Amino acid sequence: MGQPPASIEGLVKPLLARIRPRAKSLIVSIYGDAILPHGGSVWLGSLIRAAEPLGLSERMVRTAVFRLAKDGVLVATQSGRRSYYALTEPGRHQFESAQNRIYAPPERTWDGTWVLAIASSSVPRKKREVLRRELGWLGFALLGPTVLACAGGERVAAERVIRKLGLADSVVLMRAEAEGPGALTQLRGLIAEAWPIDHVGKTYEDFLEIFGDIRLTVDDSGAIDPELSFLLRVLLIHEYRRALLRDPGLPRDLLPPNWPGLASANLARDLYRLLAGPAERHVMARFETLDGELPAANASFQTRFGGLARYLL
Repeated sequence: MGQPPASIEGLVKPLLARIRPRAKSLIVSIYGDAILPHGGSVWLGSLIRAAEPLGLSERMVRTAVFRLAKDGVLVATQSGRRSYYALTEPGRHQFESAQNRIYAPPERTWDGTWVLAIASSSVPRKKREVLRRELGWLGFALLGPTVLACAGGERVAAERVIRKLGLADSVVLMRAEAEGPGALTQLRGLIAEAWPIDHVGKTYEDFLEIFGDIRLTVDDSGAIDPELSFLLRVLLIHEYRRALLRDPGLPRDLLPPNWPGLASANLARDLYRLLAGPAERHVMARFETLDGELPAANASFQTRFGGLARYLL
């Protein structure tokens, strides 16, 4: 005999109590996962309604959106008594950079080289912190006050970040390679100092425990309610993104045995595919733009986690 249908009460509320997400971070997840593929702009009232089952009051959503606008991520448009919030160009670039990391296959080949980003000592500390955070999404980690490194990093993407921050004259990118018979062992020692690998691994293990149970419940429930699918998809990406924020995306050669990051990526992919179709139906029905209905999802959405076309039917 099958399990009873999964419900918001039975799944989402215990999940929220366990992970305790912050309002601003949840709104970021909603924009990045659900709104960006549909143009990046929605009526605030529809966002408030969609976020309410996630434990966010109207005041919490308004405060989070106001702060994101103050940060330059969102911009408001007024039409009568309605406010519409859209991603700014910098906000869109920021979200698209994150998308490339979140929804891409985790495995990549490594040619043994490193990309180093060396900042001038004249770069203000706050600007260096922004650089560290932005390049962190690309897998860079701090080796010293002005030096960041990434194993086999994407130089073009790093150059784009540096130009966006206005640091093209203050940050040098170069490619390097460790040499010698003990290079790999030495690199692992350096990585243990520069990257919080143990902490990242624990974050992935927690993710596997929480969402492994969700996956089993969704599998047992059969057809799943569109709103519940949307809420679970948002929380799935919210927590997976949180783990990725800490993960430098090192090649397998440099990782400990049985690294849980790969299993986490596979779980995120499989569960996202299960939730994608019904969640999209809820997104299209729930959110409104200045022109009325949301536009259809863009081509980039279809490529998430190796392709969603067959799961959106």
